[in-house]
Amino acid sequence: MLLTACEGQQRPPGAFPRPEVGVVALHPRSVAITTELPGRTAASLTAEVRPQVNGIVQARVFEEGSEVKKGDPLYQIDLASYRASYDSAVAAHQKAEAAVPSAEAKVERYQGLVKQNAVSKQDFDDARAALAQAKADVASAEANVETARINLAYTKITAPIGGRIDKSSLTPGALVTASQTTALATIRTLDPINVDVTESSTNLLNWRQAVSEGRIKFSGPDVNVKLKLENGAVYSHTGKLSVVESYVSETTGTFALRAQFPNPDRLLLPGMYVRAVIEQGVAESSFLVPQRAVTRNTKGEPTAMLVAPDGKVELRVLSVGRSVGNNWLVDGGIRSGDRVIVQGMQLVRPGQEVGAVEVTIDETTGEVRRRKQGPSQSRMQQSAGGDREPDSNPVVGN
Repeated sequence: MLLTACEGQQRPPGAFPRPEVGVVALHPRSVAITTELPGRTAASLTAEVRPQVNGIVQARVFEEGSEVKKGDPLYQIDLASYRASYDSAVAAHQKAEAAVPSAEAKVERYQGLVKQNAVSKQDFDDARAALAQAKADVASAEANVETARINLAYTKITAPIGGRIDKSSLTPGALVTASQTTALATIRTLDPINVDVTESSTNLLNWRQAVSEGRIKFSGPDVNVKLKLENGAVYSHTGKLSVVESYVSETTGTFALRAQFPNPDRLLLPGMYVRAVIEQGVAESSFLVPQRAVTRNTKGEPTAMLVAPDGKVELRVLSVGRSVGNNWLVDGGIRSGDRVIVQGMQLVRPGQEVGAVEVTIDETTGEVRRRKQGPSQSRMQQSAGGDREPDSNPVVGN
């Protein structure tokens, strides 16, 4: 009597109510195809600071771990000897320049006298050679002045790039040599920052085949990349794929990709482990079937139970591609409007008449939630495994 009152209709004596299942109606839609690859962050620019002249470090004029700009002073080397060398080179240049006017005047005098045979041609040639020598001495002196000026400028070590500078490897009073192997400090540009990942050549071939067959529509050269951090959080900024290597490693069968991300808050540091989610394109008019609805038969084929228009259960073999979140991207076996069973599959069998109840699935967790609560839904919840609150606690799938 209670069952008849709940159903609101008369049933023959001894008849059992139809089992009710939760279904999701499937319709074609455009699906963004992505691939998730592990990788490491790397600075977009890295420069090791080394001295280019010998000397004693007088001062360190930067704060370790701070941000520096290109051209900012970092170290000061004792410049006394280099200042003296520069002054000496300037004096030698002035001396060389002073010899030029006298040599030019002598050539001009001999030029007129040689026509009158007042001086020999040999003396005239010697005068011209002396003038050329004097001009060469001036050019050499100018080069020495420039060399001395460069060495003097090298006593102030400046930042070759902008970025964050690490700790200093020495303190004031230390002796440094030109182009020494030990770097004084290292500067890394953190904004933007690079993410280096690797992908297999097999996946590359599969993707190109899907694009050529029209199953995936390529979005163009500007490929967006999202980032998942070590703690599972999603990075707030979107990056761009910048470099794809043109060769495949013979040992690993992979090739390298590089994406670049803005890093204004310096949240990303070089060496972090991350997972890059790369957009490969869009699969148009595709079906997404919840993973909880797909099982495999004895042949290993993916199958799903659907509710036919006549209300009976139908077992159908699917052609499954890749996973997209908590769903499978199905290439075949599904038509628009099909209702796939996602809850209560253990209670039914193919050919059995059932009652279908529309449910929704949380895309992030895969949990089943009912669209509305009624008497029939309450019975389905109890048959699926115990008494629960109808709206506060979602029913977790198998």
